[in-house]
Amino acid sequence: MPNYFYKAKNIKGEEKQGFLEAINFSHLAQLLREQEYFLIFADDKSLEKKKKKFEWNIFSGLFRISMKERLFFTKNLALMIKTGVPLPRAFEILIRQAKAKKFKEIIKKVSQNIIKGESLSEALSHFPETFPLLFQETLKVGEETGKIEDSLNILARQMEREYNLKSQIKTAMVYPLVVLFVGLIIGIMMFAFVVPNLKVVFEEFKVNLPFATKTMFFFSDFLIKQWFPVILICFVLIFIITMGLKKGKGGKFISKIILITPILSKISKDINSALMLRILSSLFAAGVPIIYSLKITSGSLGNFYFKSSLIEAANLVKKGKKFSQALEQYENLFSPLVLEMIKVGEETGETSQVLETLADFYEKEVNATLEKLSSIIEPILIVAIGAVVGFFAISMLQPIFSITSGI
Repeated sequence: MPNYFYKAKNIKGEEKQGFLEAINFSHLAQLLREQEYFLIFADDKSLEKKKKKFEWNIFSGLFRISMKERLFFTKNLALMIKTGVPLPRAFEILIRQAKAKKFKEIIKKVSQNIIKGESLSEALSHFPETFPLLFQETLKVGEETGKIEDSLNILARQMEREYNLKSQIKTAMVYPLVVLFVGLIIGIMMFAFVVPNLKVVFEEFKVNLPFATKTMFFFSDFLIKQWFPVILICFVLIFIITMGLKKGKGGKFISKIILITPILSKISKDINSALMLRILSSLFAAGVPIIYSLKITSGSLGNFYFKSSLIEAANLVKKGKKFSQALEQYENLFSPLVLEMIKVGEETGETSQVLETLADFYEKEVNATLEKLSSIIEPILIVAIGAVVGFFAISMLQPIFSITSGI
């Protein structure tokens, strides 16, 4: 059996890598699932070759295929299958349509694997970073039932809604981030060029400086003389925070902080609820078993506590409890509406439709909340920037008044 180099993550976000013997990629993923890990990368090349490409692999995550590109791929593939285009021919067309060079290469390899005799889900499983478990398992059920087109349409709807939701979040964050970035750049320029010149003037006139002005000069001197350590410390802090989030330890802490912060708590709960409901609805509609659906969905959520709740719910469902009963202990995460509507879905046998309706509702809630947040952030930023500018003006004007009064 070939010896695969792999990278895998568990539900807590902890990552591990190493070598493992397996028959093929699917067997490797199965072995890791037994250890409660999900395969995210695999390669059967030698250790020496892996070492040569180590630096590239560190940054490979920066060049992931966008959801928009995958969405077009899914929609177009569903359309071609509906019209009776054979898979190899469909993939030739998809290769020409793909814009990203990396995505073109992935589609080519998927096409080659299909020609060798692999099913569509098996061929896609070699690229878990581009086509995650949600994608693979939904297609696997479609292949078993002879409804690949329906599975692709379900995936396309789910991805489109998820894309729209994330776009709304990004749009809401653009304005405050741009204002903060511009404010930071202006602040650095003031401390680096304006404040030192004023300091020279005040020293020549031997002005008695107030505490605020001394504070400004101290920070200006520190930034100019210790610029390299300051930049280095910033990069180290970013690296530590990033690694902490990757390994799941920092993620748990930040998730807790978000859930106890009034405004952020509602946004986080609504976003995670909307994503959970949308993905579960898609998986249930595709016919994926509920226990496996819960585990797959947990890996797609951003909040540590939402992830953990679905894993625990999967364990309780495995022991015989209903899904709605398994979630009742997490009333602090899920609203009474979600719990009651899931019960209704179980009683009527329309769980997938109920979850989809709930997902629509929560996506609208997220949109409304983000709009309100934008209207709140704008005056807060104006006041904060005004306070900073006011402090700077007072710090510089007080000594200038002292000079003019003494002339």
